[in-house]
Amino acid sequence: MIYLDSAATTHVHPEVLEAMMPYLTNMYGNAGALYGLGRQAADAIALAREQVANLVGAMPNQIIFTSGGSEANSLVFSGTKKYLQDNHKMHILTSATEHHSIIRSAESLQEDGFKTTFLQPHAKGAISYNVLKHKANEFTGIISTMYVNNETGAINPVHEIGAFCKKKNILFHTDCVQAAGIKELHVDHIGCDFMSLSAHKINAPKGVGALYVRDKEFLTPVIYGGKDQEFGLRGGTENVAHIVGYGKACEILTRDFQQNLERVLFLKNLFLKSLIEAMKRNETLQCLHNNSHFTDSKILSLTFDGVDGQTLLLALDASEIYVSVGSACRSHEIHPSHVLLAMGMSEEQARDSIRVSFSHTLHQEDVIYAAYKIADLVHAMKCGIQ
Repeated sequence: MIYLDSAATTHVHPEVLEAMMPYLTNMYGNAGALYGLGRQAADAIALAREQVANLVGAMPNQIIFTSGGSEANSLVFSGTKKYLQDNHKMHILTSATEHHSIIRSAESLQEDGFKTTFLQPHAKGAISYNVLKHKANEFTGIISTMYVNNETGAINPVHEIGAFCKKKNILFHTDCVQAAGIKELHVDHIGCDFMSLSAHKINAPKGVGALYVRDKEFLTPVIYGGKDQEFGLRGGTENVAHIVGYGKACEILTRDFQQNLERVLFLKNLFLKSLIEAMKRNETLQCLHNNSHFTDSKILSLTFDGVDGQTLLLALDASEIYVSVGSACRSHEIHPSHVLLAMGMSEEQARDSIRVSFSHTLHQEDVIYAAYKIADLVHAMKCGIQ
């Protein structure tokens, strides 16, 4: 098996699984209980909260655990609605290339009288800071943009946006689900009020994530329950084992960040170099288009003229090589990628595209083999051959 879809999910790190196991077996207490078993669970959650906070330069009491990145994104919009309404700041500024949890959340507020501006990206897939500045107005209450795009790896100017928002007294949210492990994340350096994170992108289990919140006064709960559960902002019994695993993964990521990043970028460049060499040999290079213009991310979006992306994916699947045709949340839909369309690609070009994403755990020989296999399949499908 050659897994080239780490932007969709990652395997659980052995150290993460080891940290989780006690809370899946004999240390199964409810963190809200007062007796020893409950206190053990509460202490484990407190440690995990600290580990996540350390990853992003926050205080532990600024971290709210969620079920994942999508819930964290949704909590920002639904949770700030009342604050924005009360302050007559009902204009939302975001981009057309955001994750659907952002786009749908922003659209849902339009029913309450909010207006949303969706910024179009420039040709490289990122939004323009200068355009964003001119689209903001006196009624803009929140700006939301992802740091690293989940389909192309495009990198948005979040530091500049953060400084602008602070100057203009606008709330700033950034989705850093794909940036974790690729970019150094520090909430004060970015200048964000909210940051969304997800566990399963960094070798922790699915079903847990976090939202950094600079000031919880901006938020109202979206899940009501115990007032002590996630500071009263997300009711429900805590998922102790998964939270512990997430915290451990953040600790490992902090520890191994630089060496893992260098490995990922090396493997991505090796794959692209090998693919180009193989397609030159097959005389099909003219049909290859690299839609990922930023070199410092783990994601490649590739278009092969005349080769349907889903067909190529299934052909690779038969050889146990796993890639994606876009966001994992949309992999069963027939619609072309909204990200690629927003970048100016036609529907046909978007459908002729795949996403390849890399992990530091891959072997060099597997990356090279996968690149040559893709080139062979493209050749077999007579891409670009007259």
